[in-house]
Amino acid sequence: MKPIFALGVAFVLPMVMTLPIRAENPDQVQQLLTTNLCAGCDLAGADLTQAHLIGADLSGANLAGANLTEANLEGADLSGANLAGANLSQAFMTNALLNNAVLDGANLTDAWIYFAEVAGSSWVNADLTGTEIVGTPISIGGD
Repeated sequence: MKPIFALGVAFVLPMVMTLPIRAENPDQVQQLLTTNLCAGCDLAGADLTQAHLIGADLSGANLAGANLTEANLEGADLSGANLAGANLSQAFMTNALLNNAVLDGANLTDAWIYFAEVAGSSWVNADLTGTEIVGTPISIGGD
């Protein structure tokens, strides 16, 4: 009886452990990477490390908890996007549109934010350690 149980665990456990545990919609991730258009997409928890998203339309997208480390978001439209808890460390965000975006708890360590539009955005507990901010009126804790 024990060998059968051991066999059952050997087969069941690896299959369970290899299944990806992600919140994002893989088709929408592919859409973004192929077309740069993903307004309103569910990309929560997506791994977009070093993604080239120059001019991407991510307005209203859910990027909560997404990994955007070293992503190029130059000119990207993130208006109304949910970036709560996202990792944007070393991200490049020149001329990005962040109006009404939520960046609460986001990690923006060593990021570059130049001339971004941030009206109505929320930055509560965002980590801006080492971030270069030029021409962008960011107010931690609210508008």
